Amino acid sequence: MLALVIFLLALVLLGLGFEMFLVLGLPGLAIKSGYFGALPDIVVGQKIVAGINQSTLLAIPFFIFAAELMASGRIARDLTSLVKAFLGHRAGGIGYTTIAGCAAFGAVSGSAPATVAALGRIMYPELIKAGYRERFALGLIVSSAETALLIPPSITLIIYGWLTGTSIAGLFAGGLVIGIFLALAFGLYVFVDSIFSDRKGTPAMPWGERLAVIRAAGWALGLPVIILGGIYGGIFTPTEAAAVSVVYAVLVEAVVYRELGLRDLFRVAGQAAITNSVIFILLGMGSLVSYFITLGQFPALVIDFMQTIGANWLVFLLIVNVLFLLAGMFIDPNSALLLLVPALYPVAMTFGIDPIHFGLIVCLNICIGMITPPFGLDIFVASSTLDKPVMTIIAGVWPFVLINIATLLVVTYVPQLSTFLPKLILG
Repeated sequence: MLALVIFLLALVLLGLGFEMFLVLGLPGLAIKSGYFGALPDIVVGQKIVAGINQSTLLAIPFFIFAAELMASGRIARDLTSLVKAFLGHRAGGIGYTTIAGCAAFGAVSGSAPATVAALGRIMYPELIKAGYRERFALGLIVSSAETALLIPPSITLIIYGWLTGTSIAGLFAGGLVIGIFLALAFGLYVFVDSIFSDRKGTPAMPWGERLAVIRAAGWALGLPVIILGGIYGGIFTPTEAAAVSVVYAVLVEAVVYRELGLRDLFRVAGQAAITNSVIFILLGMGSLVSYFITLGQFPALVIDFMQTIGANWLVFLLIVNVLFLLAGMFIDPNSALLLLVPALYPVAMTFGIDPIHFGLIVCLNICIGMITPPFGLDIFVASSTLDKPVMTIIAGVWPFVLINIATLLVVTYVPQLSTFLPKLILG
């Protein structure tokens, strides 16, 4: 009953147009007054502060700052040029370049909106020049950016690991596999489209020029090597790797490439601070909601309901997917994560679902929410960045939403796809 009240209040506030931190926070305050009046008021503040007072979460501001630096500098362009040098000459090559470029930038940023903003400006003109339809080009850019939420260092996976206590290194290993799998699914669609469109690639680049592109991208390639090699080599924790990524990005963009001056660094720091403020306010309010969901024993009620209807883990995961798909259509992905995971994660554990497998199901649902109308965040980022109508972008993402859903079903019901690499690496 308590959880139902929280969700209904959140829906009402959402419908009235309240900001998301109020949609998350006000139901918690109302529940505290109505159901747990004996609790001291100071508990509310303590739960909000304690929820975000964890060292694991330090990775988020560092990775966001690094992403802003790379999007404003040269690293994004160098990564894209490298991919184009080896894929651009194939039929559908610019489409493949967009997918692989987004995955590469995601591997150093962990942020889908940052990937849309950085790669959209570079790849949209290239796609149109190569003969891609406007809707297809926009849908491809917005959808390919999703891989940033799966491929390490995914900020979404960091938040899930913080919420559930799951190994972030294990989530990163599983996310790498699922991110590549999703990118391949998009690549297959580009391949089929190129056949029917009889689209040709750009002229093949001579090997001498390719080697020059590789040398030019050397500093950009160093970042994913440092992040992933440092984490899985036992040199860094994910949080330490995030801090190192900022130092590396500053040195490369400001000292080596000299793309960013002191004024640019202050501007980028301000942009990153705004983004981080929004995320951490949501995390704090989400902690409060999670606390009251736990007090109300909502997971136990869900387990009892599942037992009553005789549901197994297959049915439970289907329900999870439906809930996240619906939530992703109306609220921002981080809020959906904070609302649903505390209630559903304990239930998943009672069904014996691997926490990494469950985390990647959740993360892929979050990816779909980022591009699903009417409120997919990346749709609006692309509209603002590329100055394109929202409805044009929405028309272009629908085929990719269907590809996502097909991929989600495979990931949901073939758990080994998510867990084999984490088990191989971590034991």
